[in-house]
Amino acid sequence: MKKILTLLVVALGAATVSHAQLQRGNVLVGSDLAGFQIGLKKGAETDISISPKAMWFIKDNVAVGAYVRFDLATAKGAGTQTVYGVGPIARYYVNSQKVNLLQHGRWFFEGNVGIEGTNSSDGNGNNYNTNGLGLGVGPGYAYFITPNVGLETLLKYNGQVGFGNQTSTSYLNLNIGFQIYLPGRATRDKIMRDETK
Repeated sequence: MKKILTLLVVALGAATVSHAQLQRGNVLVGSDLAGFQIGLKKGAETDISISPKAMWFIKDNVAVGAYVRFDLATAKGAGTQTVYGVGPIARYYVNSQKVNLLQHGRWFFEGNVGIEGTNSSDGNGNNYNTNGLGLGVGPGYAYFITPNVGLETLLKYNGQVGFGNQTSTSYLNLNIGFQIYLPGRATRDKIMRDETK
């Protein structure tokens, strides 16, 4: 029971800390969602895209971690495209009130490099693929609907180079997602000290 009460105090206390979610030692987990569409009519296209990620703040406003990516687009008679990837990811949050126009928002830059691939077919039995090194970079904006939950939009250039029928692919994605910012030990300890005063 004492552990449950401690967790509740930490969670409530974290809600009162302004931008403490971007401090060293905290953890970010969540996912980007883009192009989520399920066709209901015959021959309609189905698109699903999800990119879960987990990051740890190595210092204030700087987080590193890993991502997994999976995209699927298919339509009857039109073929299927599958994009996958896994690798390290990093973020830098801009800490300037001149740039961050909204009180509860932060601009950030995200970059990743990993093993990725794009495999597609055109519906006539022809297959096209690129598998190898994947690179991604772009700006984003996180709006904190609560101090520990951010809604995000991210405009990201993604490219892949390697081997296959096509040696490279590139595209621009506009992703919308959410992230949960969990307090690290230092933040929890500070909240507990503040609560006992």
